[in-house]
Amino acid sequence: MAIYAALPAGILFPEELLHSDWFAVLATFVAINTLMYGALAIAKILPKLHPGDWIRTRNQRSETRSIHPDAPAVNEATDFVNTRSRQGPGSG
Repeated sequence: MAIYAALPAGILFPEELLHSDWFAVLATFVAINTLMYGALAIAKILPKLHPGDWIRTRNQRSETRSIHPDAPAVNEATDFVNTRSRQGPGSG
């Protein structure tokens, strides 16, 4: 505890430096940089979104050509994802 009493209060930075304009710009840059890295980290955790699965394009059938008339019409991307999820990880 004797060490804390021997050090002056502004040993790291003087108070005038903390209130300067360039220090405020630096602090703003660090804050924005921190928010961006946080957003990127959260985006890495979330699953990938494939907007093409939501919109039907010209090359996708509107009705099924299956021998089962009640079978739903699915596009190739959805069919591929469903096939991969049934096989499980590491098989393939």
